[in-house]
Amino acid sequence: MERLEKTPDLLEQLRAFDLFDDVSDDALRWLIERSDYVMYPKDTHIFRPGQPADHMQVLLSGGYVIQRENKGRKQDLGIWKAPLVAGVLPFSRMKETPADGICLEDTYALQLHRDCFVEMVNTSYALTQALVTVMTNRVRDFQQMRLMDEKLMALGKMSAGLAHELNNPAAAMVRSSRELHRHLVQTPERFKAAITMRVEEAAVDRINEILFERVKAAPGEPELGLMEREERSDDLHDWLEDHDVGEVDTLVDTFVDWHFTVDHLAQIAEVIPREALSPVLQWIETNLTTESLVTEIQAASNRIAELVQSIKVYSHMDQEPSLEPVDVHEGIRSTVTMLNHVLKKKNVTLTKELGENIPRVKALAGELNQVWTNLLSNALDALGDAGGKLIIRTFQQRDCVCVEVEDDGPGIPEDIQSRIFEPFFTTKGVGEGTGMGLDIVRRVIDHHNGSVSVTSEPGQTVFRVCFPVE
Repeated sequence: MERLEKTPDLLEQLRAFDLFDDVSDDALRWLIERSDYVMYPKDTHIFRPGQPADHMQVLLSGGYVIQRENKGRKQDLGIWKAPLVAGVLPFSRMKETPADGICLEDTYALQLHRDCFVEMVNTSYALTQALVTVMTNRVRDFQQMRLMDEKLMALGKMSAGLAHELNNPAAAMVRSSRELHRHLVQTPERFKAAITMRVEEAAVDRINEILFERVKAAPGEPELGLMEREERSDDLHDWLEDHDVGEVDTLVDTFVDWHFTVDHLAQIAEVIPREALSPVLQWIETNLTTESLVTEIQAASNRIAELVQSIKVYSHMDQEPSLEPVDVHEGIRSTVTMLNHVLKKKNVTLTKELGENIPRVKALAGELNQVWTNLLSNALDALGDAGGKLIIRTFQQRDCVCVEVEDDGPGIPEDIQSRIFEPFFTTKGVGEGTGMGLDIVRRVIDHHNGSVSVTSEPGQTVFRVCFPVE
């Protein structure tokens, strides 16, 4: 930085600021007199992180980029160019600068030390008012930026989770469709082998009866345990070998999956000649495998449809934002679906204790979903990577619907519990959080005339949100 001799045109340069339209020349002359006229060369720092915020800067020409370190990398937060007022301002509580300011070109400015602010307030109300307006606008703009960052971070988490959740059923569909294609190539040969046996019509009817009974009943039967499955496999294997049936291993695996027993096979053997048994059973296995693959594809496509529906419920696509009766359970379920990937990744056990006959609340559904997202994300962050338990509880308390989010994490230190709903307050590292998550929760709840509270001790933290019933 280089201190310069003040020039006669400084008053004219200040008059170029729209901000000073209502400020008298005498007040601007006072500002020039009390300030240092300085120049910061290109690529030099106009301020650094942690540096005392002692000066207001009136940038007359030039400009600088604001950078902040984020996970070891410099992140551009914005570019400030003349004419503008920067630095500490009257009535500001800023004590130190939070980021780097690097000049993009030679930058000329008037610098006023904060010790002069008291004199300014007593000298010129108009100048003070103009600078306070700058501060309030700056706070508003910064808050909007942080809110946007918070929403983008939440969107990023949701997108990652959805990509993972959608990838699983999509991959299953691809895998099953390929297997189905490979399997169908064999179907004509097995059908030909079975039909050449010239089985009587009554026998065909009985075989179809057994086959369709298994297709209908098997999905609802309890899954066999490991020991039961091995025992069933051994019994079927022995029976098939005793009856000279080919491709025993393939048949056994499929028949066990569909809960076939030796009794089922014996019933089939009773109605057809022995020489027809092998091709008929192979034809049955072909049909069961086809059914399995189609069922897998259907389940995967249903899962994708459920995820898409959850997205629509969560975001309230195709709906104008308006106050309407909202089922909090519907929003909670869709939010849990969005965060399911994180629950699995962190090995968190989620329990939903949803009350019965919970009345609807009049609300903006999308904003309520933001509340559930932020509370659940906050709890998951508190649990960390070690896993834990998470409980979502709903109940009616007098004329309010209440939702509790409880985790068994380390808890919130008592000395900061009163601050967690403040904007920009965060216990996370640089670049890991904006400090706006719980502030958004508070704002949404205030907007809906609700209330939010927290109780916390090691092993049990409970956030309670209550909304008045419609």
